[in-house]
Amino acid sequence: MANGAERLVEVLGAHGVEVVFGLPGVHNLPLWEALRRSDVRLVPVRHEQTAGYAADGYARATGRLGVALVTTGPGAANCLAATGEARASGSPVLVVATDVPSTLRRPGEYRGALHETRDQRAMFLPVVKDGWVPHSADALGGCADSAARLATTAPHGPVYLGVPTDFLTADAGAWSPVPTTERPVPDLGPGVELVGRCANPLIWAGGGAQRAGAGPAVGALADALDAPVVTTYGARGLVDHPHVVHGPVHLPEVGALWDDADLVIGIGSDFDGMMTQNWSQPPRPLLAVNVEPTRNYPPDVALRGDARVVTDALARALPRRTTRRAARRVAELNAVVRAAVLDDEPQAAALLDALEGHRVVADMCVAGYWVGGFQRVTRPRGLAYPVGWGTLGFGFPAALGAALTGRVVAVCGDGGFLFACGDLATARQERLPVTVVLVDDGGYGMLRYDQAGAGHPAHGVDLVGPDFVALARSFGVEASEVDGFGGAFPDRLAEFTGRDGPNVIVVRAALRPPVTTSPRWYRRVRT
Repeated sequence: MANGAERLVEVLGAHGVEVVFGLPGVHNLPLWEALRRSDVRLVPVRHEQTAGYAADGYARATGRLGVALVTTGPGAANCLAATGEARASGSPVLVVATDVPSTLRRPGEYRGALHETRDQRAMFLPVVKDGWVPHSADALGGCADSAARLATTAPHGPVYLGVPTDFLTADAGAWSPVPTTERPVPDLGPGVELVGRCANPLIWAGGGAQRAGAGPAVGALADALDAPVVTTYGARGLVDHPHVVHGPVHLPEVGALWDDADLVIGIGSDFDGMMTQNWSQPPRPLLAVNVEPTRNYPPDVALRGDARVVTDALARALPRRTTRRAARRVAELNAVVRAAVLDDEPQAAALLDALEGHRVVADMCVAGYWVGGFQRVTRPRGLAYPVGWGTLGFGFPAALGAALTGRVVAVCGDGGFLFACGDLATARQERLPVTVVLVDDGGYGMLRYDQAGAGHPAHGVDLVGPDFVALARSFGVEASEVDGFGGAFPDRLAEFTGRDGPNVIVVRAALRPPVTTSPRWYRRVRT
């Protein structure tokens, strides 16, 4: 009979898991032994937060379940920020954390066992869809199956699985997969009727559309309605289509699409504050296609169901419009967006040009804000950006997970990169194809900008940093340094992304924050 660790690895394999990210501890070592004897690849990281971010990055790049394995107590706690980001961004991540042995637990008591917390599951509940803790080793397989299935069921999100460490070595009973049920297609009639009354529709596609693989359906709907398509941060690259706007609604010329629309068709979006400038966009007639209720902007009609299935059915049910204005309008608008970037920050325009065609993971840094808002992404899942929860330090470790699927470029600032710089060792050890573009402006550039905007001198935001090139090379990672994003940078990026394994390009540059950052929002909530 299999023990608990073997049963857990068996369940992961049944869910198509091919790689896990983790950090060992005395409590979870039986899992390491079970993984050694399995076909699942273990990527050992240097910090539990990296395990969470890497699992998230892998999930965003593939659409598959990302798995983070962490040990008890402080190891689990170290993963919380990454789990919160996965929750806010809808990433299917399973966090497997060991807990103190069940034999040492006493209900309602804190005894001071090694790594003990009063309620480890409770730490995670605010940032997960749900938390599972088996009551016995026999229940471990079923709990793991249910947890993995919940994480990958729309709306996707992270799930916690806590395992008392003694269950990993105990005999585990058999388990049976939970059967899946398909969501029915809702009655399209009210939606078709609402669309039939509009003359100037706008399609607003969110991360739920990306996760559902709804790109072709969104393109078909855009063709049928001759409508422009705005994508949120989570939906960048959803579909390569002439109706897709390659710029954010934070730019007034793009925001005018919302204002001019007599119907917004929101697909897989919750209309979050970062996209709507804290809901200062005026309400519009709204048709919502989503698996969850749409609350931030109450819809006139809601079609509850899978974004791909419902959008495809809606596109087929609608008569094709004869007007052909959207492609021309969007082409003109994209030219305006490009000119606005060049005028606002030429260095950012050069960065975006150089990144064209690459898969990118951006951090919460000024360069990352430019990428998240204005990068032209033409492939699904071609950009990962942490504006779900906005966790600084996401970029590099998330890129490690995404790199399991091929070369990826991580755009980081000098402050955020130091959160996980120790995982240069992971990149080197696993020969991960990640190119880090490390933008060094000597501190927290966005916060320096905020202080200046408030009329305050810079205080506590300027950082003494290491020699980043020497740091990378000390890990055996190739590194180089350039000044700015013009000149040598495009050639260096092309050179480094064409090589095997990890490398780092340090760019000395200070960029002005883009209009997507809240100090520059052109809309303001009326109070």
